[in-house]
Amino acid sequence: MSKEISQAVIRRMPRYYRYLGELLDDGVERISSNELSSRMKVTASQIRQDLNNFGGFGQQGYGYNVKYLYEEIGKIMGLNEQHNIIVIGAGNLGQALANYMKFEKLGFVIVGLFDVDPALCGKSIRGNRIEMVDRLAEFVHTHKVDIAALTMPKENADAVANQLVELGVHAIWNFAHVDLDLLDRDVVVENVHLSDSLMQLSYNIVQSKDKRKA
Repeated sequence: MSKEISQAVIRRMPRYYRYLGELLDDGVERISSNELSSRMKVTASQIRQDLNNFGGFGQQGYGYNVKYLYEEIGKIMGLNEQHNIIVIGAGNLGQALANYMKFEKLGFVIVGLFDVDPALCGKSIRGNRIEMVDRLAEFVHTHKVDIAALTMPKENADAVANQLVELGVHAIWNFAHVDLDLLDRDVVVENVHLSDSLMQLSYNIVQSKDKRKA
């Protein structure tokens, strides 16, 4: 797709996909932007603007065909393809990701887990045997790997990320507590800072308490 889409729009697309999936489960065949607006608490104008970035999909006086729009958004986000993921760092968070079955329903399949702790070597998580990191290069060379999830200490994250890029992995899902320095590399990085989300929640709790006191 040649048109540059803003990150704000892209961040909203999974939410559209989720709501449309719920509508499908409820047997809804078509929906107007106003009805979708009421459900999602997003203005109808915003919905139309967002979807017009990708072609619109709606018909005047009819609205949106829910199944068609759901499938088209899935294609836009690449969910019509399988994405193989390896997890580097098989501690609590890494194992939790490997155990989360909903990823597979969206086409994201965990195909390998790696760690540096010999005590974890050979342990199986949903059919994936935990390997030592020194076998990472061999694995990537012999398997199709689309995404690497880093759930490891920040001290080693940059080195491992650069190794992955050298091995030909072009997408990194980074849970390490550091923003990776990969600006000059041919790689897509999604930094996930769980503590940031908690801090935002904490701020909103404080604001809510202040409003109740006022």
